[in-house]
Amino acid sequence: MKNILILCTGNSCRSQMAHGYLKAELETKAKIYSAGIEKHGLNPYAVLVMKMDDIDISGNTSNLIDEYMSIRFDFIITVCNHANETCPYIPSKNAIRIHQNFHDPSTVKIDDEDEKIKNYINCRKEIKKFCFEFLEKNF
Repeated sequence: MKNILILCTGNSCRSQMAHGYLKAELETKAKIYSAGIEKHGLNPYAVLVMKMDDIDISGNTSNLIDEYMSIRFDFIITVCNHANETCPYIPSKNAIRIHQNFHDPSTVKIDDEDEKIKNYINCRKEIKKFCFEFLEKNF
């Protein structure tokens, strides 16, 4: 069984979405972890838009990278530039590191609720596409 870490700034949205897709697809082949450089708590819009795609991440927790330093990862995936640039050294000598930046929907100031949800859905679609391309190449 492989270990996959998905890393983002606050482990609240983008890394949680990727975690949801990879966990759903790799249940018997990999253990999925997600973490942040900081801990911002689970974003309710991320939970909502993932549920719209039949993936339930409501039970996920927001974790710090420090919690996983003893795990040997096969893949470390960063989903934002900030995490990629500030990620501390992770002692997984042979881990394959992959970086793909996704816009942070939580930073876009939108007052209209429907537009805000569309913004999260757009991010979710990009992450889903990335996850399925990752699966095709690596599993």
